[in-house]
Amino acid sequence: GPGISRAVPHSETMFGHRWAPCFAPLLLCLQQMPWIAARKPNFVIMMMDDMGWGDLGVLGQPAKETPNLDRMAAEGMLLTDFYTANPLCSPSRAALLTGRLPIRNGFYTTNNHSRNAYTPQEIVGGIPDEELLIPELLATAGYRNAIIGKWHLGHQEQFLPLRHGFHEWFGSPNCHPGPYDNVERPNIAVFRDSYMVGRYYEDFDIDLGTRTSNLTLQFTQEAVEFIDRQHDRPFFLYWAPDASHTPVYSSKAVRGRSIRGAYGDAVQELDQSVGIILDTLRRWEIDNNTFVFFTSDNGAALVSKTEGGSNGPFLCGKQTTFEGGFREPAIAWWPGVIEAGKGTRQVVTVVDLLPTIAELAQVSLPPGLVLDGTSVVPALLKSPHRHYEDKTPDRPVFYYRGNELMAVRKGVYKAHFWCWTNSWEQFKTGIDFCPGFQVPGVTTHTQSNYTAHPILFHLGRDPGEKFPIKAGTNEYNEGIAPILRAYHEHKRTMIPGKPLLNWCDLAVMHWAPPGCDRLKRCLPAPPSRPYLCDWQQ
Repeated sequence: GPGISRAVPHSETMFGHRWAPCFAPLLLCLQQMPWIAARKPNFVIMMMDDMGWGDLGVLGQPAKETPNLDRMAAEGMLLTDFYTANPLCSPSRAALLTGRLPIRNGFYTTNNHSRNAYTPQEIVGGIPDEELLIPELLATAGYRNAIIGKWHLGHQEQFLPLRHGFHEWFGSPNCHPGPYDNVERPNIAVFRDSYMVGRYYEDFDIDLGTRTSNLTLQFTQEAVEFIDRQHDRPFFLYWAPDASHTPVYSSKAVRGRSIRGAYGDAVQELDQSVGIILDTLRRWEIDNNTFVFFTSDNGAALVSKTEGGSNGPFLCGKQTTFEGGFREPAIAWWPGVIEAGKGTRQVVTVVDLLPTIAELAQVSLPPGLVLDGTSVVPALLKSPHRHYEDKTPDRPVFYYRGNELMAVRKGVYKAHFWCWTNSWEQFKTGIDFCPGFQVPGVTTHTQSNYTAHPILFHLGRDPGEKFPIKAGTNEYNEGIAPILRAYHEHKRTMIPGKPLLNWCDLAVMHWAPPGCDRLKRCLPAPPSRPYLCDWQQ
């Protein structure tokens, strides 16, 4: 169908030449890992877009409109202290797939704490060949890999999924709306080709007035069909729908049902889709051999007054380094392997998924590969391995915004070294990343430097970061000491990657994507003139 990127003739070897020689044979450790069947487990990552911690019924959403996700949590494990690596789309997704913080894999800008998502479309960079992604890792062990949905790690051909370990792709390079017909600044054009697919496919009946579509249904059907084809062979499915990202959308079947408006409709349909995908695993009787992980790329976008979600008790949301921007809903599901109905306060982050999947798949990592994540297999599995879960959740969490380390959590304490929401100029135009939240000296509209005397919170009794602990008290001194050690050690040892999102060039926009000649819609590209992206100026 239009927009489906199922394969390219050389896709199975294109990515293998960089990494295959680095891998040892599969680890011979079945005796040490009896919970894993002799057959390789399948992996499904469900990555939502701008869905907040408070959007799930199981996490307290009063509308209780996520019955399938609530059931998934009841059958699996709810991770209440799960963190993204960045409060924006692109860097968080790059961190997921590489197991490395954006400051290390290059998905950041030297932009003085500002934005670093993969917009605008004239950005020159994208995910580099030097990075090892989960699908590339699994391909060395014979897995078939598919991405369905949003990519957002580069829109030029060399950055797209089929060049980075995926065998199949149905989706779009990003999710941002038009203008698709702008001949001066063309966005992702709506063409029937295997590389550049717009958010809305040509054969969809689109209500342009409300920006609604059946795209979530299509993404769900594609996931079902992929599992149907691959059920008897090991697979990795990266399912990344975008319906909860503004402009939100849902099909007519659910539109208007939610008491939470259009956003609630989108969440309801995504919840139904999760249920359909899990039911497909059950239908093929491979649910007990499939590790499924559900989460979101960043917190809910509170800046949208009518199309944003809920971050529960946490401060602010997307684009900030407060808990509302970084703390994400997360569910791990594997019937018979992950103990049902359990929750964990163990701190887990999105960069842990690559090493965790590597251990579960029994794939060795290349020597010398520097990861920021660690395998959390012992925290997930049934006894006798559950003793790991009872540890104090004291591993550090690093909260970056752009190239600046803004905050660090260790144990139940979190210290802010910098505070900022957005600029006064933006705020005065009605753009507010923290609507309804005002914490003096914390939710600031100027970039406030507290590196000399960090602001400290106790996240256990103050998850909303509203009551700073008084400096100089015994509690402050005891709480800040391990954080400062982690902060200075991290700064000392971190070697930043080359920033990939600094430069823009109108010449890299979608003037003549593959397929445009057949539709007689190709446009002449302007001369290449690189410049610093808007947020750099």
